[in-house]
Amino acid sequence: MRRWMVLALAGLSLLGVGSPALADTRIALVIGNSAYRTVSRLDNPKHDAALMAETLQGLGFTLVGGGAQLDLDETAMRRAVQAFGANARGADVALVYYAGHGVQVRGANYLVPIDANPTREADVDFQMLDVNVVLRQMESAGTKLNLVILDACRNNPFGGRGVRDAGSGLAQMRAPEGTLISFATQPGNVALDGRDGNSPFTKALAETIKQPGLDIFKTFNQVGLEVKRATAGSQQPWVSSSPVDGDFYFAGQAFAPASTAQPAPSSSDPAERAWAVTQNTTSIAVLEDYVRQFGSTPYGSMARARIEELKKTQTAARPAETPTERAQAILPNPHLMPRVVKRNVSQGYLNLRSEPGQKSSILTRIPAGETAMVGGCVMPGDGISRFPSCRAVWNGVVGWVSSNGLE
Repeated sequence: MRRWMVLALAGLSLLGVGSPALADTRIALVIGNSAYRTVSRLDNPKHDAALMAETLQGLGFTLVGGGAQLDLDETAMRRAVQAFGANARGADVALVYYAGHGVQVRGANYLVPIDANPTREADVDFQMLDVNVVLRQMESAGTKLNLVILDACRNNPFGGRGVRDAGSGLAQMRAPEGTLISFATQPGNVALDGRDGNSPFTKALAETIKQPGLDIFKTFNQVGLEVKRATAGSQQPWVSSSPVDGDFYFAGQAFAPASTAQPAPSSSDPAERAWAVTQNTTSIAVLEDYVRQFGSTPYGSMARARIEELKKTQTAARPAETPTERAQAILPNPHLMPRVVKRNVSQGYLNLRSEPGQKSSILTRIPAGETAMVGGCVMPGDGISRFPSCRAVWNGVVGWVSSNGLE
């Protein structure tokens, strides 16, 4: 399900919609892919992209193609990114927002056009768009500040078609100089689609960037907190950033390079800036990544102490192990693949339960013939079930289903 970065896609023309209060030049490419032809369609990306396009235009961004670029095939995506690179030359701020399917293969992240249909791993280079292509366009444009926002941290939809090296979500990336990359959730994790037409990540992002007085680091920290609250802690956005020369505010102020900006000692240190975004996380993996980058700084010591604190807290607070926890210990990141509920399933539906086995509560019912994303299976310990239970996701609800009801 859903996604890491800032991607805004393009057409061939530029339509200027600026804010008279802002003197800097802001270029954005916004892409939303929903109508996939060979894998499961996605409901929200087209709505997410439209929301982001409208919001960015209101904040003085000129959009490549004049608005959100929706349902692009491979050729259209490459043309849009190329047009974005050309229009970003000499700009102060360049931003790319992407919503849709995204996959990682051998540590590289790919954005998936609507016509992609790989049958082997080697096909991804020709049928999908490597995120590094976007980063190279930004680098070539010489923009002062680059932002990449990816709401694409979903499961690999091609797992049953020969692209088996792909993991869940997107892979970790290091941001080039002057770049911030924002992911909808942590590396290797899967983001939620949401149930009201927009993903929790994009909804929080669109609301937060309109608030005056927030620099980019405070902005994405606030987005992370909002998403964490909205998803009850199951999704935590993640940021990769290099040092940024100057201060940027989406709303209320123009981008000011460090040479002309007022001194800001508290935000000039990249380790301190990164720590401001990271310090409140409950993810040990994110803190460990911070230590790898800034371990030699005083903030590295605080990160190590935070890791030890979280480990002790998690161990002390752990209750008796449930069947779900036992299953997740065996399958910490189950690889999900599309499976169809049997058309002759009993009662015409398959129960999606909160835990493995028949004793747990029913979260929802999946009708016969519907497709769910299903991962690894374990044998329940309820003394009743005769078939393994499998991790499953359907319509944004995560639970367990009996393997006997799947084709």
